[in-house]
Amino acid sequence: MDNLSSEEAARRFGYSPGSFRVLCHQFRQNPDRRFFCPPPKGPQAPKKRDKVRDKIIALRKKNLSIYDIHEQLKEEGVHLSPPAVSTILKEEGFAKLPRRKDEERPDRARPEAAEPADVQALDLTPRSFRTKFGGLFLFLPYMAGLPFDAIIHQAQLPGSVKVPAAHAMRSLLALKLFGNARSSHVMSEVLDEGLALFAGLNKIPKRTFLSEYSCRVDPASYPKLMCAWFDALSSLGLQRGVSFDLDFHTIPFHGEDALTEKHYVSKRSRRQKGILAFLAQDASNRVFCYANADVRKSEQNDEILRFVRFWKERTGHYPEELIFDSKLTTHANLNTLNEKQIRFITLRRRTKRVLDAVHKEPLSAWRRIELENVTRAYRTPRILDHKVTLSGYNGPIRQLSVKDLGHEEPTLLLTNQLRASPSKLISRYARRMLIENNIQDGIDFFHMDALSSAVAMKVNLDLQLTLMASSLYHLLGQEVGRGYEVAKSRHIFRDLVNSPAQVRLSKKMIKVQLARRAHNPLLIAAGFQGREVQVPWLGNRTLKIEFK
Repeated sequence: MDNLSSEEAARRFGYSPGSFRVLCHQFRQNPDRRFFCPPPKGPQAPKKRDKVRDKIIALRKKNLSIYDIHEQLKEEGVHLSPPAVSTILKEEGFAKLPRRKDEERPDRARPEAAEPADVQALDLTPRSFRTKFGGLFLFLPYMAGLPFDAIIHQAQLPGSVKVPAAHAMRSLLALKLFGNARSSHVMSEVLDEGLALFAGLNKIPKRTFLSEYSCRVDPASYPKLMCAWFDALSSLGLQRGVSFDLDFHTIPFHGEDALTEKHYVSKRSRRQKGILAFLAQDASNRVFCYANADVRKSEQNDEILRFVRFWKERTGHYPEELIFDSKLTTHANLNTLNEKQIRFITLRRRTKRVLDAVHKEPLSAWRRIELENVTRAYRTPRILDHKVTLSGYNGPIRQLSVKDLGHEEPTLLLTNQLRASPSKLISRYARRMLIENNIQDGIDFFHMDALSSAVAMKVNLDLQLTLMASSLYHLLGQEVGRGYEVAKSRHIFRDLVNSPAQVRLSKKMIKVQLARRAHNPLLIAAGFQGREVQVPWLGNRTLKIEFK
């Protein structure tokens, strides 16, 4: 009535301009609405209790869980989810139920509980059963040919009366060989008799045992296990190469309190807390032959020398050739490798000073070469081949500057191979560039990064199991041949190992009949059909592999 503006009316009555405009809008929409009414005073009438709420409270007083209450209401036609039941109970002041014994729970159908793992309860009476893990028995001839129990005893791994050390390691190795993620590969398979038979137990150990076992292992046992396993595999005819690809891999850590250092994680292209693992892979066989997860920043530069000493102690000679990245070691350690007459190829870091020196070279100094046996788009790069000096390295070292490889800046290679052809050196390092893919295949298939899974294991033990599983896969691929010698573990698993089977036990023999699959003829041609081998941890019974 005073014809005031919206801003002036809002200021006079103590409103903000925006709130006053909202009031005007509401008044236009509903002129009969009562504005500026004082709130009612005095006690309010209590809310009428919901019959469903009373029912939920009565059921909780009978010690029923939210899932039991959910099922009871469902039978009465009331559809209320367990989270909704939990919210109502929380509003009424009820705390969570403590963990109840089985006899305190409602009488209904329950999951079948597996017996505790016990080697003394191993049942080898004549019978027949079907197993999902039939392909695991393809590895038994190799494991039976090794002094497996003696290897574990030599490494001084812990054990118990019910689950000795060798049986515990066979259980862990079986799960590693089958390539299932640790988050789901134990509790869902505890009733599978074939998995337990592979380990020599009545039932496979449960999640709690497997997680706790790695915490009982003395760190000094890991080098002993790696050395004993390496020596034993030589007796099985595992071929050893002369050239090795070396690399670091960061296993991410997602906690807060552990004394872990930050390292570069290639998957995420960033630095974060993690465990730094050193891996050495045979370049020709693509099998892991050395690993160490106890690497600190202050020690990582010298890890290559520890691998050299390991190879010298195990084989009697140094490795012939090492291929690695620029950040793996120092110039002083390159000099040590050169003094031991170990050939190496590594990248050089592209600092501004080094690149400026390369760019100052005249175009006439560059020459074009053709790479052989390399399937890639850039096969005719230009190179600058000359010798340079490095701080900490005695004498000249050969540097190959390579352009036209698909990078903006030239690639710089350092090597002590002074007479080898540039094409050969560049082609060799080009194959090394695939090591990240090969190592990543092993990491993914053998689930090395699963630190937060349901079965938490120490990285050291998991890494040693990866070495053992990788070598067994290579033995299988080597025997089958036809390209499987260098196939990835995941490929071998898909074609040859991932197969169910029918197992028949008799007084003297264990017959494993693998299911009919497309790649079985390869196994038959390799001599697995009718192969018989005595298995010491299965009462010296003879294992016989058959095919449908």
